[in-house]
Amino acid sequence: MLHSMSTTVEIASDRSADEVNEEIRALWRRSGGTLSGEQREEYQRLVMEWAAAAPHQPVKAA
Repeated sequence: MLHSMSTTVEIASDRSADEVNEEIRALWRRSGGTLSGEQREEYQRLVMEWAAAAPHQPVKAA
C-alpha cells in the first residue's frame, strides 16, 4: 500500500523579506559555504518564507 505525502508547504511569517534574507546569509556564513543535510532543509524553509514575505512585483513584457 502506498501513501501519498503532501508537498504543499504553508509558510506564515511575521518577518520581513529583509529579516529572512539576513538569516539566510547568516546560515551560509555559519556553514562556511557548504550546507549539511539539516542546513539544506533549513535553507529551503527560509527561502520559502522569504518568497512569501517578499513584495510581489508585476512582470513587464519585454
